[in-house]
Amino acid sequence: MISYVKHQDLDVEKYDACIENASNSRIYAFSWYLDIVTDHWDALILNDYEAVMPLPWRRKFFIYYIYPPAWTQQLGVFSSKEIDETLLKDFINAIPKKFKKITIQFNSGNPISGKQVTEKVNYILKLNQSYEELFKKFRKDRRERIKKNDEKNNLTEENLEIEKLFSIFKTNYHHKIELSEIDYLKLKLLIKKSATVESANIKIILDKEDDFIRAGAVFLINKERIIYLFSSQTDKGRKANSLSSILNKLIKENSNSGKILDFEGSMLPNIADFFKSFGAEKELYFLYQKPLRYLL
Repeated sequence: MISYVKHQDLDVEKYDACIENASNSRIYAFSWYLDIVTDHWDALILNDYEAVMPLPWRRKFFIYYIYPPAWTQQLGVFSSKEIDETLLKDFINAIPKKFKKITIQFNSGNPISGKQVTEKVNYILKLNQSYEELFKKFRKDRRERIKKNDEKNNLTEENLEIEKLFSIFKTNYHHKIELSEIDYLKLKLLIKKSATVESANIKIILDKEDDFIRAGAVFLINKERIIYLFSSQTDKGRKANSLSSILNKLIKENSNSGKILDFEGSMLPNIADFFKSFGAEKELYFLYQKPLRYLL
């Protein structure tokens, strides 16, 4: 039986244990993560937490709706047992009728299809080989750029520089990707919180020239995945191929770890091409949308 459980009534220990032990576990779905990134969230629970589905929600003009929060690429249903399309549809049908509009990005372990489902593309790199073997799979031009610039780029790890990365992003990317001040605040809170929870770790890698930051990236790490959560670079960083050097450093440090480097996208051809140049392979996840008009 699938039950709708409000946030205050959740057994958080059992909920997080289900996410931790799920075959399709994603760090986005842990309670501490959702507490930071969502306005509100409740959950659908199968029996005694055999499978769970978090429901981030908002209310506008007395209309309740389910939405994908910032910094969460994939949610959906999580379980240590097999998840088939029948179970997914049972979960969808169990969403309370009070939610008049539904938008859920199901994870790659949730095989769902239908008129209201759109396939979305993610790229991942399995870090289950030596660095030498992984580097051989980089596209030729990517290998050449890394070899050319790696000695020139000064890579450091400094968690205190996040505000400078935000400033670079606002200057260079504001016309392409809109992030609100609340979104930036939530990322800062994720970085701070990740230092205190067992299931996560944040790594911030910067390329600095003297005291000037050319580029930087934020990676969120748990036992299975390294999430490429956020990055920004200046024009100087782009010319120096700084992000290539940053990603190369991360791949080298985590080679033979068995982890997956999750690039978090992209549907944009230029960005997808950049990810593919590191030998990344395509992974599909699924956008489910039930607009307001279907429910009135």
